[in-house]
Amino acid sequence: MSPPRQDVVSTPGTSPGSWNTDSLGRRLAVDAVSAAGAAIMICPLITIIDKAIIEKAAKGVGISQSLKSSIVSILKRPHSFFISTPFLLIYTLYGSTYLTANVIDTVTSTMNDRPFSHVSAGVTKFLATAGVNLSICVYKDARFARLFGAQGNTPSPNTLATSSGSQKFGQAPIHCHPPVSHSPQAPKIPLRSFGLFCFRDSMTIFASFNLPTLLSPYIPDILASTPSSKLALAQFSIPATVQIFSTPPHLLGLDLYNRQPPGGLPASDRWARVKRDWAPSVLARIGRIVPAYGLGGVVNTKFRAKGMKALEEERDVL
Repeated sequence: MSPPRQDVVSTPGTSPGSWNTDSLGRRLAVDAVSAAGAAIMICPLITIIDKAIIEKAAKGVGISQSLKSSIVSILKRPHSFFISTPFLLIYTLYGSTYLTANVIDTVTSTMNDRPFSHVSAGVTKFLATAGVNLSICVYKDARFARLFGAQGNTPSPNTLATSSGSQKFGQAPIHCHPPVSHSPQAPKIPLRSFGLFCFRDSMTIFASFNLPTLLSPYIPDILASTPSSKLALAQFSIPATVQIFSTPPHLLGLDLYNRQPPGGLPASDRWARVKRDWAPSVLARIGRIVPAYGLGGVVNTKFRAKGMKALEEERDVL
């Protein structure tokens, strides 16, 4: 989901009517490289955590067991992991989110004649990053549910025959599309699942972009003494805390896909499954939110700031 970044509001430029288009192509290149570098650092961990959460909900596989299996597979076949569908989905999600935030900053600095390293704040940036993050994340969750959920358990003879070739982590062959069921009709992702995934991501995005700014002034000085340290603490802790409340919609969305018997299931049965997986899934989701919204956001910000500073220094010399 979209990484929170500490917004630095610059003073308006001296020439509000002019655009700062100097080195625009190179600035956009810095945006892309920064996003790619930050994403490659966090996506391996997030990929195996997402896989573990879905396997826990769909098949009852323990979180630690799934994580251990994935790590062993990565160590044995690292090249297969980095070209696998799950990793590429996660990398696309976070790389695109970071890139969108960076490009909005560059567009803002260009249109308002601000320094290269200017970091914007406002509705435009939130809507752009949230739109990109939500659209890709819902698609990613649907693919993960098909790849690792209960509906994709039974491999076909052709799958077994080709599994000795290039493989994705977790012993499953690489697919360009979700595995095709050999039942009369492959189950579809219910619209309710899509809705629950969107609701879950909206909660996390709101906790990452809005709540830290609103709540950080109320953090006691004993925990953080300066406004910047209070905001940093809020950016790490609030998105993680919200997972307590956003995990049930996530688990219910998965269960609606994994169990689709004729006539449906009673709400009490659904709720029992959610309660079973709630605690371990909350811990796992916190484990993925901290690197995605903490480490990834900080790395992306620092990479971009250093790159833009280098371009500014080069321009000043010339």
